Amino acid sequence: MKHHVRGLLTGIALLTLTSAGHAAEFDISPEQPGRLKAEPNAEAIAAIPADFKFAADGKFTVAVSPWDPPIATYATDGATVVGVDPDLASLIADSLGLELNLVATAWADWPLGVTSGKYDAVISNVTVTEERKEKFDFSSYRQDVLGFYVRTDSPIQEIKEPKDIAGLKVITGAGTNQEKIILEWDRQNVAAGLAPIEVQYYDDSAASTLALQSGRADVEFNPNPTLSYSSAVSGDTRLVGVQSGGWPVKAEIAATTRKGSGLADAITIAINGLIENGLYAQTLERWNVSAEAVEASQTNPPGLPKS
Repeated sequence: MKHHVRGLLTGIALLTLTSAGHAAEFDISPEQPGRLKAEPNAEAIAAIPADFKFAADGKFTVAVSPWDPPIATYATDGATVVGVDPDLASLIADSLGLELNLVATAWADWPLGVTSGKYDAVISNVTVTEERKEKFDFSSYRQDVLGFYVRTDSPIQEIKEPKDIAGLKVITGAGTNQEKIILEWDRQNVAAGLAPIEVQYYDDSAASTLALQSGRADVEFNPNPTLSYSSAVSGDTRLVGVQSGGWPVKAEIAATTRKGSGLADAITIAINGLIENGLYAQTLERWNVSAEAVEASQTNPPGLPKS
């Protein structure tokens, strides 16, 4: 997924905003008292190859790129990384009977870090692609979801298919998967004799928010996690539809490990254990990304095709 990065509020330990009967709280303190813990999963531990050498003894070293809440961001101390992906990494480490060693890294640096053994895995919103599967193994844990969000009092109730956007003013990110989808929908609509859309681009999240709230735009279509987080914090927008980031094919986010290392199967078993005991669903709910839940984790699921 290409991220439409937004500068969301991260300056106080507990974000609590209320509007029109809507309130949400997100704890971004470094202590993370709300982070859940899991018991060791004997089946997952048994699946770890006997010859697998962890980057640090007794630890599960995971790379994460703190790009934006709720996926991963810096806590109020400016050093600790918090979010849904760090929470899931912690639960997987628990399940594997290991201590989590979370390492913040630039997005461009994780591939070499994983292949060299510097990191045991990267859990940082990595989309499964057929090209990446040539070098890495994957354990899926979230859907790659894009969301349609409208102003809370908008008459628009649902967007599921191309005809639902006909004639609308749509905010999206330039050069992104979501732009490709929305332009293809528009092409289909125009070919069917429906009204074209007006596409709007904003580099600044405040500008796009203002456009939506003022009525200059009807809907925003961008990655669901950040829009969902913003919606929960402000109460000014609501979700009216989701699409796969790989539309029309399914796209999944996955924990990424070195190709052929054998660790992926253990992680997949750990994730499925978390799905079964409910900790997975609780963690996604904690960060308001339940719309991205998978029914089951898979090792090396089908990825986005090569372009």
